[in-house]
Amino acid sequence: MKGPFGKQPRKPQTTQPTVIPAGASASGERSIAIDTGGGDFLGTAVSGDNARVIQLPPEALLPAAEVDAPPGLDDLPVRPGPFVGRTRELDCLDAVLTAPGQVVVQAVAGLGGIGKSTLAAHWAATRARGHAPIRWITADSPAGVQQGLADLATALQPALAQALPLEALAERASQWLATHTGWLLILDNVNDPADIAPLVARATTGRILITSRLATAWHHATTVVRLDVLDPAESLDLLTRTLTAHGPRDLDGAADLCAELGHLPLAIEQVAAYLAQNPLTTPRAYLHLLSQYPADMYRQGAATTPAERTIARIWRLTLDRLTALQPLAADLLRVLAWYAPENIPATVLDGLAGPPALNHAIGLLNAYSMITADPASDTLAVHRLVQALARTPDPDDPHRTPAAIDQARNKAATQLSEARPAWNVPAAWPTWRTLLAHIDAFTGHAAEATDTDTTAKIHDHTGAFLDNQGQTARAISYFQRALTSRVRVLGADHPHTLSSRNNLAYAYRHAGDLGRAIELWERDLTDSVRVLGADHRGTLVSRLNLAGAYEEAGDLGRAIPLYEQNLAAMLRVLGADHPDTLTSQSNLAGAYREAGDLGRAGPLFERNLEDRLRVLGANHPETLTSQSNLAGAYEEAGDLGRAIPLFERNLEDRLRVLGANHPDTLTSRGILAGAYLSAGDPGRAIPLFERNLEDRLRVLGANHPSTLTSRNNLAGAYEEAGDLGRAIPLFEQTLEDTVRVLGPHHPSTLSSRLNLAGAYEAAGDPGRVIPLYEQILADMTRVLGTGHPVTVEVRGMLAAAFASRDGGAEQP
Repeated sequence: MKGPFGKQPRKPQTTQPTVIPAGASASGERSIAIDTGGGDFLGTAVSGDNARVIQLPPEALLPAAEVDAPPGLDDLPVRPGPFVGRTRELDCLDAVLTAPGQVVVQAVAGLGGIGKSTLAAHWAATRARGHAPIRWITADSPAGVQQGLADLATALQPALAQALPLEALAERASQWLATHTGWLLILDNVNDPADIAPLVARATTGRILITSRLATAWHHATTVVRLDVLDPAESLDLLTRTLTAHGPRDLDGAADLCAELGHLPLAIEQVAAYLAQNPLTTPRAYLHLLSQYPADMYRQGAATTPAERTIARIWRLTLDRLTALQPLAADLLRVLAWYAPENIPATVLDGLAGPPALNHAIGLLNAYSMITADPASDTLAVHRLVQALARTPDPDDPHRTPAAIDQARNKAATQLSEARPAWNVPAAWPTWRTLLAHIDAFTGHAAEATDTDTTAKIHDHTGAFLDNQGQTARAISYFQRALTSRVRVLGADHPHTLSSRNNLAYAYRHAGDLGRAIELWERDLTDSVRVLGADHRGTLVSRLNLAGAYEEAGDLGRAIPLYEQNLAAMLRVLGADHPDTLTSQSNLAGAYREAGDLGRAGPLFERNLEDRLRVLGANHPETLTSQSNLAGAYEEAGDLGRAIPLFERNLEDRLRVLGANHPDTLTSRGILAGAYLSAGDPGRAIPLFERNLEDRLRVLGANHPSTLTSRNNLAGAYEEAGDLGRAIPLFEQTLEDTVRVLGPHHPSTLSSRLNLAGAYEAAGDPGRVIPLYEQILADMTRVLGTGHPVTVEVRGMLAAAFASRDGGAEQP
């Protein structure tokens, strides 16, 4: 028995204007999956005025296994100075890494500042014989691991940077590592083994070297090298070699200074750099200065590592000198303290001061080793311990007064906000990926009580970018933070607050949580009418969004009157040719079609296409969406003679205007394949479905919701053609992936489960059909409600399955 999603009619375009995302325009794709009305999993294509054609060279389309690593991909960090000692540890790394076998995983562990990263970089640069490429990933968080993998994918194939979202780039790199050998991956500063476990599990060849403060968490590593402080002779050698690199120096007190610094490599290196830049200050004089400033530094943590205490001492002395030379240097360091420690784009500081003063401050900080400037990437790095001190207020420290810390935090937010590009422009995605780690860091460091409207704007736009990239859970977190801060800062009735509530509702809708989305939109509409007035554009947008949520929830009795009311208001307030009015017109036509009223839906879709052709032009993405919607209305009316040529033209137009890899183009191809299948032509349908799945795997990655839709549709086509041997495994894979990516209760997951039950039923397997239908009915009732049309239909399907098993007696 065929389930209701075996041949799911496409949902019309529901282009819903809103503050974020502004002017979105969605197009439904023929899908066997249930249409939730807004997620890419359903084949929905979202486009706008900023759509961009991305042309990829042929080599960018190769499977990961066929991509060769060109020379020059090594990205080891620049070593700060001479390397001393560590012979035993280096030999230990050599002994294991030269042994034959499968992937070798090693860990270098120790306290912060002990020299783990220096050891790893030195070994890789001098002893990692034959490994290529050698890649360095800052793995202090899942986001850092993902970014590092995305960077590898971009280095291997630069053309993919503007075509794939961050998650897809990371997956591409993981596939490459899993299918190649000879590489060396250094995962630096791992805080949680779980952050790298999926990557390590997939690697079957190659070499992985981990550095971490965790000393007892690496039970499955081949070798664990526990790094201790330098020997006294080694630390003195390190300090002496640095100080005398450019000529003789007075070394009085050097041994005592090394002891005072605890022989900690990072502290030795930073002090040596300070003394090298200050030739009139001897080690003995440095010790005297250090003795004058111990209390405020040691107050910060008796339970913390010696590295933090030692760096704290150096930081105060260094900032005293820097402030005397250029006061802006200290201000700059306090601003940088709020970002991620590495890969800070130098451009994020543009406008903070005049170019001469800014360049002077950066140069001084770099010279004193308080930051590291990388001219190759035009980025800056600051040690995380220096950052921690620089953003921690201390009324007894003139460099860290509460007022100075507050000012730096606000400046850091302003700089991020000004560096932030448009979130929905593919050309800006690489910039977003670079900034995202710093936005995450800022958000984590800044207490919610300190949020401002500027930070709320950052959080809103970051949420929009993440939602666009399919990372809905992270998007919800950012939207919630923005709403909370705007209620506190601006008040519940401020237009920006209403906008934030609207954006949060959108994210809940995309996550399949219609209950919370509707609740938020109902409140938003009530508040908008009261605060802005019934005819304000923001109120019209709220009403349109609420109508869309009602429709998606299957409540057409409330959706259609709201759509009709909104269209009448937009015609009166904005005029017939306003883009929002045309969107409202399209949505109403879609609701009529959803209700089975093709007599009103068809003419309205035809008028919508005519109006968008006249107002926006034939090549505008929203015009192409209207074209697709009209073809879908023809198909649903059974008029395939008009539907298929229009679908074919739509695919040709999107190929010409948007390019072969644009999500809207992939949607058009899937829709056309569905129309061919409806016309009883699986010979043309199945190859298109297969190509669409291949393209989405390549462009979007295996875990993107639209890719799951393509796999589901291909399985449905195989089932339609009677090839259950290929259909059932594909349905099973789709369900497994959907549960993992979207969660067990997402509407699309429920659809996947229902499609699999239908395939089992077609195969005559009642033992698996009835338990699956029972689970589906329970889930549908909980997620969609007892009266939802889909829930009602599933209940009937379960009764029919019982009747078929029991010889005709339907169960109640």
